[in-house]
Amino acid sequence: MAKIVLTAGGTGGHVFPAEALAATLLERGHDLTLVTDARGAEYGGVLGQLKTVRVRAGQVAGRGRLGQMAGLFDILRGAWEARKILAGMKPAVVVGFGGYASIPAMAAASMLHLPTIIHEQNGVLGRANRMLAKKVTAVATSFEDVRRLPPGVAHERVGMPVRQAIVDVRDTPYPDTGPDDRLRVLVLGGSQGARVLSDVVPGALAALPEPLRRRLDVTQQCRPEDLDRVRAAYDRADLDHVALADFFSDVPQRLAEAHLVIARAGASTVAEAMVVGRPAILVPLPHAIDDHQTANAQALDAAGGGWLIPQDRFTVELLAARLTDLFEMPATLRAAAGAARAVGVPDAAARLADLVEATMREPAGGAGAAETDTTEKTVTKEIAQ
Repeated sequence: MAKIVLTAGGTGGHVFPAEALAATLLERGHDLTLVTDARGAEYGGVLGQLKTVRVRAGQVAGRGRLGQMAGLFDILRGAWEARKILAGMKPAVVVGFGGYASIPAMAAASMLHLPTIIHEQNGVLGRANRMLAKKVTAVATSFEDVRRLPPGVAHERVGMPVRQAIVDVRDTPYPDTGPDDRLRVLVLGGSQGARVLSDVVPGALAALPEPLRRRLDVTQQCRPEDLDRVRAAYDRADLDHVALADFFSDVPQRLAEAHLVIARAGASTVAEAMVVGRPAILVPLPHAIDDHQTANAQALDAAGGGWLIPQDRFTVELLAARLTDLFEMPATLRAAAGAARAVGVPDAAARLADLVEATMREPAGGAGAAETDTTEKTVTKEIAQ
């Protein structure tokens, strides 16, 4: 049994793979500690059961100069706090999942010359991971092609770890698409919902030819503030088989039953569609940092498992025409489902756990003071940049 530190925080895209890895490593008998920021107290599931240490962390990108300085100060203080914690724990490896909440612990592990791994969920290496990529022992990715990797940095594609409930429905056959079968559409907006989907999807479904409209069975996730108007839009369209909520606890089962997914292109959403093998129309968040959702959507589009529609082209008219074509050519949907499944990685958590075990070692007692001080100065300089 080895001591392993996981560090994650922020959005679900960073937290979900950490949860999946934690479950796998616990099954293998390892001793896990989570290092995160103040939001770690809110985690449930497997992460909520781990020994948890909270350190300071601050966001730098997307803030004014004073906000950037405050965020930098919090990161540096958090790195100092994390270094004292890790020096006492002497973990065999530290695994980070990106986002500013992971920077303090990963920077501290680098200062202490501990074995380290970063996992990148998206098709673009995030800013935190870019800063750390040249200093860690290994870089694991969800996609084969990842943009913004620093020159000379190798990576190993392990896939995007998904929750076990998704893996459990992977072998569910693609639903029948005969002329009398329901057409099940699953609309997901990510952890925060997506207003554009609430604006466009109901009108597009209402505009479908009557024979298709009568067969529709719609599940749509909406922001709480959008639920009433979306429900009213479906009522006006006289669509009866509609389920609306701001959260669905049974997404794996609904995904397995779906003929088509319409969604944002967050890493978890794309990975889950690929693992289960369901075609998706993806509308990337246009203002995402580094436009990483477009890269995610392009990966699925290029594999033949879905279709990317930029938000500025995502209109009622365009979506209605696309849906009509797809529903009237079910063989296209079925082929896309197979293509999506072919690029899914259902054992990503196990692959990442294998990499963790191959990377970890018992620390040799720490580096010399001069060497550690040099590393700290280098890491501090890059955080400031």
